[in-house]
Amino acid sequence: MKTVIIHGQNHKGSTYHVAHSLAEKIGGETTDFFLPADFGEFCTGCNRCFFKGETACPHHDRLAPITTAMDAADVVILASPVYVYHVTGAMKAFLDHLGYRFMVHRPESSMFRKQGVCICTAAGGGMKSALKDMEHSLFFWGTAKVYKYGPGVAAATWEGVSEKKKAAIDRAASRLAGKIVRRYGKVKPGLKTIFFFNLMRLVQKKVRICPCDVDYWTEKGWLETNDRGNERSRNMPPFGRADLFRMFFAKNVSCTKCEKHVFFRKNRLQGIDKNIRLLYFTA
Repeated sequence: MKTVIIHGQNHKGSTYHVAHSLAEKIGGETTDFFLPADFGEFCTGCNRCFFKGETACPHHDRLAPITTAMDAADVVILASPVYVYHVTGAMKAFLDHLGYRFMVHRPESSMFRKQGVCICTAAGGGMKSALKDMEHSLFFWGTAKVYKYGPGVAAATWEGVSEKKKAAIDRAASRLAGKIVRRYGKVKPGLKTIFFFNLMRLVQKKVRICPCDVDYWTEKGWLETNDRGNERSRNMPPFGRADLFRMFFAKNVSCTKCEKHVFFRKNRLQGIDKNIRLLYFTA
């Protein structure tokens, strides 16, 4: 199993030790990148990655080694200490450069089979918001399974963390590593990712805002359908319309006159609003 860790800081503090502890327990090969040492450029907002392709980014050459390692890894760990209730500026700058990989643009298909982990530490608070900063990117990249771990260490350095807290972190890392190892090669995207991918598929087919994105989706075969309306492509993410029905198969499924409108009743969906309308899901 290959793990890549992207550290949101250069120094090896509490967050570094937590992330590396997890990677060691997962086992296999681990690759580290430190920000801003390995990549510290700020996004200029030129939009070249969206409209001309990622290679048109003025920082592409420095970014490429990290994205290449991410694509080759089975587990992607984003690790950042909390800076004023959010991730570090270096981590934010890095994530800004990968906006073109969001499902609304040109998602990397291998991400649909990966596991991702968000890790942060803080002497005080802010873990929840910092974790969410990283979680958003992992989700919109299409990562199949995302975990979050953000312990409060009550210390400014790893050396200052109490032995009791370190023991608790070690136990938590062992549990998390166990889950990741057991799910290795078995993860598939959840309902939210499936829904969002197909919504973006509709956008690419009907709206076609960015020609670069449409060309990418077409090349992947994600816009093609056969006579039965099923996706056909060797590059297709490991889910389709059938997966959605398998996840929520129930008696209370009704269709309107148009087969492209599907409704799922509340009593078959836990934690989701009364009705979810997947507009033109099979378009």
